[in-house]
Amino acid sequence: MNKYLKIIALVGLLMLEMAQISVASVVSTGDFNKDFFVIWSPSHVNTSADGLTRSLKLDQESGSGFASNQMFLFGQIDMQIKLVPGRSAGTVVAYYLTSDQPNRDEIDFEFLGNVVGQPYILQTNVFADGNDDREERINLWFDPTKDFHTYSILWNLHQIVFMVDWIPIRVYRNHADKGVGFPRWQPMSIKVTLWDGDSWATSGGREKIDWSKGPFIASFRNHKIDACVWKGNARFCRADSSTNWWNKERFSTLTSTQRRWFKWVRKYHMIYDYCQDNQRFQNNLPKECSLPKY
Repeated sequence: MNKYLKIIALVGLLMLEMAQISVASVVSTGDFNKDFFVIWSPSHVNTSADGLTRSLKLDQESGSGFASNQMFLFGQIDMQIKLVPGRSAGTVVAYYLTSDQPNRDEIDFEFLGNVVGQPYILQTNVFADGNDDREERINLWFDPTKDFHTYSILWNLHQIVFMVDWIPIRVYRNHADKGVGFPRWQPMSIKVTLWDGDSWATSGGREKIDWSKGPFIASFRNHKIDACVWKGNARFCRADSSTNWWNKERFSTLTSTQRRWFKWVRKYHMIYDYCQDNQRFQNNLPKECSLPKY
C-alpha cells in the first residue's frame, strides 16, 4: 500500500507543477474541426457533433489522418489517445510534429500494435535537419486500449521531453553547441495518422495485420496546443517572455520529481535505446549518446 501511495503522491507533484504553467499562450479550442483538417481519407475520420472527440479508422481500403491548421515553433502539445484494441499487430498510430521540409525536423510518438497478450510498444524518434536514427522504445506500464491516456511533447530551446500521463519517458537535450542536431529553426505542424506498418512494426514485420479483426479504430480527445504560432519570424518564438513560458529557466531541465520518474521508466520499461546499439552504429555511437540528458 505504501508503494502505491508514494506513486500517487509523485504523480500529484507532477500534475501540480504542470498546473502552475501560464495559459496565456494556449491556441487550441479543444475542437478538432477548428484546430485540425483532414489530410487523408475523410471517410475514415469520424468526429463527434461537438468536435471534442475524433477517431481514425484503418481497413484494407485505407488508413487516415489529420493535421493542425497552424505551425508552431516551441511549446507543449497534449493529446489524449485510446489505442486500437484487440489484435492490433502491424498497425501504427503516429502522433508527431513535423516541418515537412526536405531536411525536415520531426518529433515522433509511434504506437506499434501487437498480438493479443503482448504489450503495446511506444517508439519515439527525433529528426534534426533530415537526420534521424534516434529511436527509443518502451513497453507501456498500462493497457493503452482500455482508456484514454495523455501523451505530451514539451519542446523548447533547451530540450525535448516526451511524456506519458505527465511522466517523462524520454529527454533529448539541445547540444547544438557541441555539433549535435536539434530542432530549433523550422516550424512544425501537428499530425496524427493511423496506417498499415506491418512490413516492420510488429516483431520486425513477422506479425502481419489480420484484416479479419478490422476495422481498426484509434480515438482522440482533449487536445491542448500551448505553443508559439509561426508568424514568419523565429525571434518571437525564441524570446523569453511570459507567453513563451516553455523557454524559461525552470523548464530548461527536468525537476527532481521528473528525474525520479524518468529513471524508473528507463530502468523498468525501456526495451530499445539507440545509444546502446553499438552493432548498429559499428561502435561509433552518435555524439549525443555521451552527453548529459539533463
